[in-house]
Amino acid sequence: MSGLSSTSEAPRWVRWPEAHTLADGTESLPAGAARIGYGADYNPEQWPEEVWADDVRLMREAGVNIVSVGIFSWALLQPTIDSWDFGWLDRAIDLLHANGIAVDLATATASPPPWLTEAHPEVLPVNRVGETIWPGGRQQWRPTSPVFRRYALALVEKMAMRYADHPALSMWHISNELGCHNVYDYSDDAASAFRDWLEVRYGSLAELNRAWGTAFWSQNYSTWNQILPPRLAATHPNPTQQLDFARFSSDALKQYLVAEREILRQVTPEVPITTNFMVMGETRGMDYADWAAEVDVVSNDHYLLVADPTAFEELSFSANLTGQIAGRAPWFLMEHSTSAVNWQPVNQAKTPGQLRRDSLTHLAHGADAICFFQWRQSLAGAEKFHSAMLPHAGENSAVFRSVSRFGGELGTLAEVAGSRTKQARIGILFDWDSWWASELDSHPTELLRYKAEAMAWYTAALANGLQADIVPARSVLNGHGLAGYDLVIAPMLYIVPQPLADALADYSRSGGHLVVGVFSGIADADDHIHPGGYPGAFRELLGVRAEEFGGLLPEQTVRLSGDLPGTGSLLTHDVSVETDVDVLARFDDGPFAGVPAITSRAVGTGRASFVATVLDQVALVAVVGRFAADAGIRSPLPAGVRGSVQLAVRQSGTAEYLFYINHTAQVVTVPVAATDGSLTAVDLGGSTLTAEALTLPATGVAVLRRARTEA
Repeated sequence: MSGLSSTSEAPRWVRWPEAHTLADGTESLPAGAARIGYGADYNPEQWPEEVWADDVRLMREAGVNIVSVGIFSWALLQPTIDSWDFGWLDRAIDLLHANGIAVDLATATASPPPWLTEAHPEVLPVNRVGETIWPGGRQQWRPTSPVFRRYALALVEKMAMRYADHPALSMWHISNELGCHNVYDYSDDAASAFRDWLEVRYGSLAELNRAWGTAFWSQNYSTWNQILPPRLAATHPNPTQQLDFARFSSDALKQYLVAEREILRQVTPEVPITTNFMVMGETRGMDYADWAAEVDVVSNDHYLLVADPTAFEELSFSANLTGQIAGRAPWFLMEHSTSAVNWQPVNQAKTPGQLRRDSLTHLAHGADAICFFQWRQSLAGAEKFHSAMLPHAGENSAVFRSVSRFGGELGTLAEVAGSRTKQARIGILFDWDSWWASELDSHPTELLRYKAEAMAWYTAALANGLQADIVPARSVLNGHGLAGYDLVIAPMLYIVPQPLADALADYSRSGGHLVVGVFSGIADADDHIHPGGYPGAFRELLGVRAEEFGGLLPEQTVRLSGDLPGTGSLLTHDVSVETDVDVLARFDDGPFAGVPAITSRAVGTGRASFVATVLDQVALVAVVGRFAADAGIRSPLPAGVRGSVQLAVRQSGTAEYLFYINHTAQVVTVPVAATDGSLTAVDLGGSTLTAEALTLPATGVAVLRRARTEA
């Protein structure tokens, strides 16, 4: 299995087709040949069949070796409730195989056909105010609908039986972007399934009433049937009910994923299975760290949000997190864009070189397949303005020339395939429970954003020229995740069960340096406050205590003074400290002027530090630099390029692959220790390497190789 539960066994990967003679008489690569997957979603059903030959010709020209097929084809594969038409899909897959292109075959269940929602409107989702989500878009189905599941799983079985022995079948693609539009369903089906889930979780109504704190506002339940999803209420719904509904909604989709997977495993046990996650932006409804163990190959879709000034840092963060979810094993970038998308308020085209930089950043963080949505740009439908490998302008276009050139480059990088990302010395904890719970209503402030705070710490590490791993907190609870990290940062870790608090305390006392951010340690797994003062679960370890929060208005900041000056915003704590705690900065003004803002304390053979506000980026860069230095961590990059260039490393048994990634639109020269001859170029991509320096063009990426010396 891939993901966080992976064992010492080699992870499963794309089952590349055996070597065979292609339509032009040449031989395809052997199944075991090193390669990086390259391709796109392919939708032949959108085009006349005479276009297909042109598609595969241009795919070969571009270096495409794998495509995802059939994702939104249910209505064509099953035109009516009792008729089937697989002929067109048979011919498309045969054509792809004849041209050496592997198939990631979708189960086609992503969106039900109109005949199904007409016959069974009870499969349609319902929003929190009781409105039906009607057909006309996609994913118009309830994750908990037994009717939908019956029809969908019948289709999965048909697909599995028909294509089980097809030589092009290299991977199964379950549904598509599960939960993208239907993660939260408040229907009667969801209510019934939610009750079942709660009964398993709590075992008794007495325990549920305790966990939900139902003594408040006369909410005590006397039968399971009284419990509902958090539909529109007169005022703020019960917070633990909201948190549990988020957990349940992620689990409901996961259970649906498992239902499809089990059919595929019964029929085709040798074919690896994936589904495309969406580790990107504010997509938060699915706890992918929990899902990872259910697939053979972790896949991800990622799209840049062009209005975000930290868009590239967010891409790096998401790729990093995906790699950690995959247990640092290779993963599959299922979708990203060649240029503009269609669904943002302003959809900007990518600048020259950005396609290559974005793609190689994913590769640097462990992606062994680089794919796009989609192959040929649609002429109709909601995504007709979404870019593609083959745009409306056709093969005589800058985009197609770029994807073809990049496809050739990936051939030179084939030796990187199968290597794993090298563990960083800094780990930044990421927790879906804290993400869900910290942004609920009725808090000291509703301005805090969990992902933004985690991103800010990661960006500060990059600005110091340091690599940090985004480590799912779930992996710590599972007994993994902290070994090898000299510095662990816990940004806004609001939900802290006692086992997690104990693990982090043990880490500090055993020589690690733990940094706890604002609004952390506040509540337990039931969203009950840890009593005795803030930061609750970490109070004794940190040697600090706060009695009040000081919420700040959006335009307010507070000045810091001391060893680490700067400004804070959004939230502060009225911190008091024990005698053995070092105060590194204090609040100069604001609601808690004069009290400690940043503290550090020796515990055992390690340290535990606290940051009691949301720091501005300059201050945060200084804080990360200080704590990294205290932990003995030094940047491998010269001071002059830190923040402009990111260095990410993958390693095989014998080699390390160093990805130098230029974040900027300017040429950057990086002094490198190449004088001893240990660094050699794998792919310079327009960069130049001398004995003294590596020069990267704007948005350039260079991949260098050196022998691996450590075990």
